[in-house]
Amino acid sequence: NLSVRNLNNMKKIILLTGGSGMVGKNIKNHKCSSDYEILSPTSSDLNLLNYQKILDFVSSNKPEFIIHAAGVVGGIEANMNYPVKFLVDNMRMGLNILMAAKTSNVKNFINLGSSCMYPKNAENPISEDLILKGELEPTNEGYAIAKSTSTRLCEYINREDNSFLYKTIIPCNLYGKYDNFSYDSSHMIPGVIRRIHDAKKNNSQYVDVWGDGLARREFMYAEDLADLIYYAVKNFIKMPQNINIGLGHDYSINEYYKMIADVIGFNGKFNHDMSKPIGKKKKLTDNRKLNEFGWSYKTSLKLGIKKTYDYFLNEVKK
Repeated sequence: NLSVRNLNNMKKIILLTGGSGMVGKNIKNHKCSSDYEILSPTSSDLNLLNYQKILDFVSSNKPEFIIHAAGVVGGIEANMNYPVKFLVDNMRMGLNILMAAKTSNVKNFINLGSSCMYPKNAENPISEDLILKGELEPTNEGYAIAKSTSTRLCEYINREDNSFLYKTIIPCNLYGKYDNFSYDSSHMIPGVIRRIHDAKKNNSQYVDVWGDGLARREFMYAEDLADLIYYAVKNFIKMPQNINIGLGHDYSINEYYKMIADVIGFNGKFNHDMSKPIGKKKKLTDNRKLNEFGWSYKTSLKLGIKKTYDYFLNEVKK
């Protein structure tokens, strides 16, 4: 027992925020998680809106790494309905955890940004230097402002003292196990999985698509992002200050619907609702820095959708 405790004490301590979310659960359940001692307090155990509580927790546990994956998240509809919460809560959480980490002299910090931080009219593929270089997409502006603030603060902390390696990964859209499949607050892929599954079950002939379906999106399987994060922890010094994490290619909304329908076995048709907002027409990230960093995704879209649908059937609908 003593030897086991000593071995555990030798493991790097990682504080993971947002451990109950999709990204956090994929990080905790990744095969590399056993190499570290991961502290993942729930929001009831550690309220990220309370700076003093965070400071006390970080100071007493002394993590070598903090991975900030917590946040208020949702699709276009949720962002449009609750812009105050998306802006204020996300900004407060980011500023609180970053300043508590700095005050406690934690030297390594991985901040999860979002590709929605980029200007709505940014030229594709979108490179990391375009943050705050233009008007944001209105449908998720509050969330984007909050994420941009945390990203800039990481840069400022490093600029003032380069011994603080506070860096931001900027994932493309994500989907996968532990996703939110609700009708009113899900992202596109889990929401479409839910609607097409229900359409097949109810023998419906049509499924609605928001807009013309020609907008293009880059979605990565969330387990691959967890894989990238462990790669980053092991190679953190050489990781760029800000780095896009994506596939390097995208698909149209219509193509996502068709592939999801193929996986589920839905043979109906799609009805394009032109009254609905579609967000940006295209949002493809520039992956040159990621390629130089030496990591690439592993899960194809079809396999990722199949794994996500299997999770939905076995864990959500059972």
